Amino acid sequence: MITFTSFLAPNADTVCKAIVDYVAQQLDIQTEFVDNTPYSQRWQQFDAGEIEAAWICGLPYVRRVDEQQAKLDLLAAPVMQKPRYKNQPIYYSDVVVHRESDFYTFADLQGASWAYNEVGSHSGYTIVRYHLAQLGHTNGYFGQLTESGGHQISLKMVLDQEVDASAIDSTVMETEIILHPEISKNIRIVARLGPSPIPPWVINKSVAGEVREAIQEVMVNMHLYPIGHAILAGGQIKRLANVYDEDYNLTRKMAKIADTVTL
Repeated sequence: MITFTSFLAPNADTVCKAIVDYVAQQLDIQTEFVDNTPYSQRWQQFDAGEIEAAWICGLPYVRRVDEQQAKLDLLAAPVMQKPRYKNQPIYYSDVVVHRESDFYTFADLQGASWAYNEVGSHSGYTIVRYHLAQLGHTNGYFGQLTESGGHQISLKMVLDQEVDASAIDSTVMETEIILHPEISKNIRIVARLGPSPIPPWVINKSVAGEVREAIQEVMVNMHLYPIGHAILAGGQIKRLANVYDEDYNLTRKMAKIADTVTL
């Protein structure tokens, strides 16, 4: 039995589970997908090796590998369908405001109220601080700050005009618009931060090497087969690509610079 989970937004759970089920069927192995426990509990289980594989943000991946000497292997990372992803395993952070607001650029947001999903997020928190560093703002750019607990919650806060703006993972945003098309009529994207290396699938090295390699092979080839292609397309994914630790050096660089900035 190999246990998988996702640390991404809940609206990715359907495609995550479908990918895990596909891997299980192709390799004739038993798998479990954990999606009914709090993220904090999943992290504890993941760090303890009780959950062996996960779809994980690039920032906690590099932190675990670099700071905790975690024994993790990269399996694959998604290449999204839309042209802006340039057939590469990258993504963006879309800075969104309500369409009825008077904010039209990132510069307009100085002093505005801001929601971020969590401090461990690259797309919702770290890249924003990195962007501010590039602009020369290192302390207190925004007014009121709210930690929402998730990208979907941050987006809802903007839609409900509880906060002025937030940075939303572009893949989360696109899925939300597919599920709720009316959203696009009520938001305005005032900045796109990135691109950044997209969250990868990882697996604990406690899993036998031949099993890790077999899972990786199934993942990176699943777009070549009708069932696999259809599963990925359901998550707006073109394919799953091989990625390597050095592909996340940009995430490391952004995080180091971001650590000099306080929102």
